Amino acid sequence: MGALLGRVAFSPNIRDRLDYSCALFNRHGQLLGQATHIPVHLGSMAYAMVDLVESREWHAGDMLILNDPYKGGTHLPDITLVAPVFFSGTLVGFCANRAHHADIGSDAPGSMPVSRTLDEEGVLIPPTLLMRNAEVDEGFLQSLLQRLTSPDTSRGDFNAQIAANLLGAGRLQELVADGGQDEFDQQERNLQSWAQSLVSQSLACIPRGRYQFEDFLDDDGYGHTDIPIRVEISVRNEGVEVDFSGTADQVEGNLNCPMPVTAAAVFYVFRCLMPAHTPACHGALQGVTINAPGGCLVNARAPAAVAAGNVETSSRIVDTVCGALAQALPGQFAAASQGTMNNLAMGRRGQQGWDYYETLAGGMGAAHDCDGRSARHSHMTNTLNTPVEVLELNYPLIIEQYAIRRDSGGAGQFRGGDGVKRRYRFLEGAEVSLLTERRRNPPWGLNGGQPGQCGNNELDGRKLPGKVRFQAIAGQTLTIETPGGGGYGTDPSLKF
Repeated sequence: MGALLGRVAFSPNIRDRLDYSCALFNRHGQLLGQATHIPVHLGSMAYAMVDLVESREWHAGDMLILNDPYKGGTHLPDITLVAPVFFSGTLVGFCANRAHHADIGSDAPGSMPVSRTLDEEGVLIPPTLLMRNAEVDEGFLQSLLQRLTSPDTSRGDFNAQIAANLLGAGRLQELVADGGQDEFDQQERNLQSWAQSLVSQSLACIPRGRYQFEDFLDDDGYGHTDIPIRVEISVRNEGVEVDFSGTADQVEGNLNCPMPVTAAAVFYVFRCLMPAHTPACHGALQGVTINAPGGCLVNARAPAAVAAGNVETSSRIVDTVCGALAQALPGQFAAASQGTMNNLAMGRRGQQGWDYYETLAGGMGAAHDCDGRSARHSHMTNTLNTPVEVLELNYPLIIEQYAIRRDSGGAGQFRGGDGVKRRYRFLEGAEVSLLTERRRNPPWGLNGGQPGQCGNNELDGRKLPGKVRFQAIAGQTLTIETPGGGGYGTDPSLKF
């Protein structure tokens, strides 16, 4: 299904500003396929689309826009566009895409603040028609753009998202026309059934029983530390239940997760157990049920702040589920990888203002037969390296050092991968926000392997908290050292 969407011409610098993903859904809102594998974006979209589709009457030429985390979104920078696809007057499916916008109107440049409320995180967009009868609602769009820092650039980004949906809708119509509606419906059923059979085979390989694990988030930025995420995975003949009872209540800061984000992280882990050829569709999400008490950290209630829930708590959910399944499937899971996206957002408001946001790679966990990889984005990080040349050409920054953080991976029979060290020098004043984890609780090792080193943030050599917002002045340097991965197995060279 991925080939259906083709390529889209993005506005200038959009590839540096946005994480971008597209997907196709059937008429019931069930996932048919995706163009890119971005777990948080598309996993959460697949979980929420059914309710979103059933909540309204759709017409040809409609296109919906939203970012409300409690109505189908993830966090405010992730803006979703959904377009119904009609063929011969009949609704046959939906094309949707989601992009992370570095500017969504937060008073903190980069729109990833250390926040307490959704209002602090930017512009909240409930599900709203952006297009009717194939025409953009210019009044609505202009009112949205006026609340953003760079409206002209953002307009280009929205145009790219609209174009992606229109292209995807056209390709889906071609597919239906090629074999007819009945053939399309039958092939869709076959696809879902095949995926579900592959899932059943994969889940059947997990020994029956209950497996528990607990991991911790460092802090929420407002004094609450060592925040637990607890999971119990029950594997039965009829399927698998993932239960988060005992997890901390939602917190004052923005580590809170809407349920679709939690589901995306859980499904991602189980997807890793399936054959590589398993299609990314609704059938691949069957067989695993999730229980998370309402109002807890991983099933937060509005209006809890969620900016870091999508990027940091999702990472810890993955670590926790992996830790539980490693007990059930020894040798099939690696030690913990860095477990954080090391979110860095910065910029300046006012004349010639700018917004920049990036995540940083770290160490991957070692496995039963190999060392962990160094300087890699892993699990839920979604993004790739931002080249130094791109950053320096577009922003008033110099990268003074970008290197592997040697020996930051955990020791063991197989060593964890090393993190990275990246030092920024500010050429002019900027406001900076950091949302980082694993600065207090290190990535764990497995089977006697040692934990990886915690990450570290410094401004001019002075240690910074893991979550902080500050004003940098020209000439100052910000250094971020990312965590190493956990080691695997006892190091045979150690003497006890």
